[in-house]
Amino acid sequence: MTVTLDEFTVPAERAATAPPEARGSARDGVRLLVSDRGVLTHARFRELPRFLRPGDLVVVNNSATLAAAVDARYLGHPAVLHFATRLDDGGWVVELRSPDGVPFTAANPEPAARVELPGATAVLRGPWLPPARRLWIADIDAAVPQLLARHGRPITYSYVTQRWSPDYYRTVFGREPGSAEMPSAGRPFTDRLVTDLVTTGVTLAPITLHTGVSSPEAGEPPSPERYAVPENTARLVNSTRATGGRVIAVGTTVTRALESAADPSGRLHPASGWTEVVLGAARPARVVDGLITGWHEPGASHLELLQAVAGTETVRTAYRTALDSGYLWHEFGDTALLFTPSG
Repeated sequence: MTVTLDEFTVPAERAATAPPEARGSARDGVRLLVSDRGVLTHARFRELPRFLRPGDLVVVNNSATLAAAVDARYLGHPAVLHFATRLDDGGWVVELRSPDGVPFTAANPEPAARVELPGATAVLRGPWLPPARRLWIADIDAAVPQLLARHGRPITYSYVTQRWSPDYYRTVFGREPGSAEMPSAGRPFTDRLVTDLVTTGVTLAPITLHTGVSSPEAGEPPSPERYAVPENTARLVNSTRATGGRVIAVGTTVTRALESAADPSGRLHPASGWTEVVLGAARPARVVDGLITGWHEPGASHLELLQAVAGTETVRTAYRTALDSGYLWHEFGDTALLFTPSG
């Protein structure tokens, strides 16, 4: 199959509609396609230690997933409000969605409009990233953590046909609540796999990046996201690179956080705040030597990030192979480990 990275089609049957545990597998039993210096290998995720070396550093995202979807009503229409990002002034970035997981089209969001929630109200201020009008800033007249704890559930989209408990949206690394959607590249890791990595000489280190919501409008850039790279992780990244080890990012979230904290020479510094870094042809990766990732939709900005790390030809070949070989897409789907061409 010929793949143009902004035009390929993912057949509907390639959407993973349920967690692998519900499909008779295990978290670490999902498929793993490894691309290393032009060689493609099909494996299972539990085999990850085979493809890493003693001295490599795996950087993980310790952000935990919020129950960020709440049933709502807008102008009398049933809706779901997705809580995407907490802002520094106490407001929230939100997105109105239809109850069946598709974009909300019953009425247009407008400034000062009210979204009714269980025991609370969200008042829309205005679009967060104009001219796009998908995401809005809202003021909530209740404590949002308590609202989500009582009435929230994990965000899902139309390809997930059943509701699954929050346990299915947790990763073994999640410690810091704040992500609207699961940092899904970390989902296949298990305690046993982490132990296997450590005992083979691979080091793990955390960053925090709280994800926003996906499904952007066409042409909409990645949203700003809150992140933190701690001092110890920066030190480990620098020492790994200095001694010839490889830095492997678990997901586009980790890649974005690390690259946001890197200076032009590729040296990492402790950093925190909001990142607006967009990786691509104009801003290639400086720190990351490989990344573990799920499979993304055509035209997604994540694809540009993958190319910034692994190169366009590596990504194109991997996607062509995944489509030809039955790999599954989305947060409950299969995975890839893509190294830089010189990795």
